[in-house]
Amino acid sequence: MSDSPSVETESGSGDARPDEPSVRLNKPVFYGSAIGVLVVALWAILLPDNADAVIGALVGVIATSFGWFYILVASVVLLFVLFLALSPYGSIRLGPDHSKPDYSNLSWAAMLFAAGIGTDLMFFSVAEPITQFTAPPVGDPETIAAAREATVWTLFHYGLTGWGMYALMGIALAYFAYRRELPLSIRSALYPLIGKRVFGRVGHAVDLAAVLGTIFGIATSLGIAVVLLNVGLNVMFGVPQGLGAQIALVAVAVVIATISAVSGVDRGIKRLSELNVAAALLLALFILVTGNTSFLLNALVTNLGDYLSSFPALTMETFAFEQANPDVAEWLNLWTLFFWAWWIAWASFVGLFLARISRGRTIRQFVVGTLVIPFFYILFWISIFGNAALESVRGGNTELADAAVNAPETGFYMLLEQYPWFPFLAGLATLTGLLFYVTSADSGALVMANLTSYRKTPRDDGTPANRIFWAAATGLLTLGMLFVGGITTLQNATVIMGLPFAFVMVLVMFGLFKALRLERYRSQSKQSSLPALLSGRSRPGGSANGDGDAAGRDWRVRLRRTMGHADSQGADLFLSGTATSVLEEVAAELRGQGVPTTVQRCSDEDAPEIEPGEDRPDGMQPLELVADVHESLPFVYRLVPRITGLPRYELDPGAADGADPAERASWTDHHRVEVHLHGGGQGYNVMGYSYGQLVDDLLDQYEQHLELLRLERESAP
Repeated sequence: MSDSPSVETESGSGDARPDEPSVRLNKPVFYGSAIGVLVVALWAILLPDNADAVIGALVGVIATSFGWFYILVASVVLLFVLFLALSPYGSIRLGPDHSKPDYSNLSWAAMLFAAGIGTDLMFFSVAEPITQFTAPPVGDPETIAAAREATVWTLFHYGLTGWGMYALMGIALAYFAYRRELPLSIRSALYPLIGKRVFGRVGHAVDLAAVLGTIFGIATSLGIAVVLLNVGLNVMFGVPQGLGAQIALVAVAVVIATISAVSGVDRGIKRLSELNVAAALLLALFILVTGNTSFLLNALVTNLGDYLSSFPALTMETFAFEQANPDVAEWLNLWTLFFWAWWIAWASFVGLFLARISRGRTIRQFVVGTLVIPFFYILFWISIFGNAALESVRGGNTELADAAVNAPETGFYMLLEQYPWFPFLAGLATLTGLLFYVTSADSGALVMANLTSYRKTPRDDGTPANRIFWAAATGLLTLGMLFVGGITTLQNATVIMGLPFAFVMVLVMFGLFKALRLERYRSQSKQSSLPALLSGRSRPGGSANGDGDAAGRDWRVRLRRTMGHADSQGADLFLSGTATSVLEEVAAELRGQGVPTTVQRCSDEDAPEIEPGEDRPDGMQPLELVADVHESLPFVYRLVPRITGLPRYELDPGAADGADPAERASWTDHHRVEVHLHGGGQGYNVMGYSYGQLVDDLLDQYEQHLELLRLERESAP
């Protein structure tokens, strides 16, 4: 589907042990998916006629029996992510409570923008509007109504519904990885439903479905790119169109992905992807400026209005009363069902990318950005090229109409021939398509390697050998489908392989909703446990009604602690002294009451990630208490040192009366010790707390956690 820039993606498994390599093969998922892909690819190459017949029969069965399911799932997913954004759940952060976005709004928007572009958009922006105009699913062809509906169908297939699927997977992956500290893999989204079984056979099956769906989705995109680039090379250099040139193009993608895996040129690939965005925009702007600008801008506004007004009807359209017509049934298979299966197949791939760049953002920000930013680019591109093609066809260009319907890969270049500087345009289009093709193959190999690996840390990637294998396997599968029947066979195979992952997406929605519901209970637990927290407070100096002088000394101590400047030695002394004593004694009491509890200094891998602009003292590890009071919701009380600034006021007895004290203030480093819970940092400092105060704080948080468990249990059906 859309080609995202090559970035570091995350996956892994919770059952990797500390003494093992940082990356190791997930054998059940790797071998299961590898065997499946190789068998299908070799079957298609060696027995193309048999493969064509079987794939055609299977897609017919799926369209008849599960076509409604594809359409319903696509619609429900979009409604679900909109519900999350508009509900109180929208304020939940995709990361710990204290996390901040890794990227600025502008950089984040640019990467979302890049995720909406791909070679397939170049292909279908001309081919689909003309096809829908000359052969609509219902209604009379080649009318004004058909012209308006043609571009709307294309926008519908590339619009909000598909991006809703990407948004679902991005939210789920980011939430469970960054907030619940589970592996960044598809199986983690099912943890609220089946618990630790996600690390066993069920989890393997889920990731296997994700890998198979992803590789067929990528193979489809590569196949479309191959035939389109073959046309471009034929136009520019006279390279013959056919399997020979297409095999060579596939080999180029495999070689580039191999070089990237061995030499680590991901940053270069990312820059090439950013260059693609600029080239694609230049291409569209050239058509807009040199073409019928007024018509194209008017049509763009009309297309947007038609899309928004007809969207509710289109989104649930199964053509139930027209499917007796074989042409309508075939149309549904080749267009809506194919696109929804294609989006589903790409959801885990693009979802990983979206999750990777969106840590620290709220669900509401994520949904709005993911749905709106790419869609406006798609609207701009499809309206420009689609309406330019329709204007040409309606003006009597029957050659373009025939080509777009019968040989759709040629339609894009035939449209460009009608504009000035065609050699330049053809070269720019071919270069843009080639770069998208290469980055798609490289990013796909990286994601597949990560999906089939256990990784200890989020920054680890699959091994070079694993990436090389998946680059070659994807190329082989692409060739196999091209041997059988070209793009139509790739479309049919995607419809078939996307079905298992469609069921997984339904489970992901249930798992994500159940997990987010716990966030609501956490908020409620803070309110309901407040009276108990206040009544249980100890007061070192006497009660509130006791010795007034003791109470006075108490508040003065608090003020000195607030204004005091702690250095690294003081913070380390607090952690190793008072804090360790408190946590060890509370842990001993909990163990005595039958609760398995541990106290330890966090390793570098287990320590909370450092947020942008945050400093941590060198060599000073957080101290944590973990009580296994619940299988999936343990109580975590973690004390994390960090360095911040605090104003220091110098007393100057000789200063003139009325001198501004702020002029004598200077900002100096101050060491804090902040409390982190299972949901992330709580934003307050306990550095300098007395033994009793720290005990009170720990027990406050423990009681609140028990209240959360009670609310969660009482709400269970």
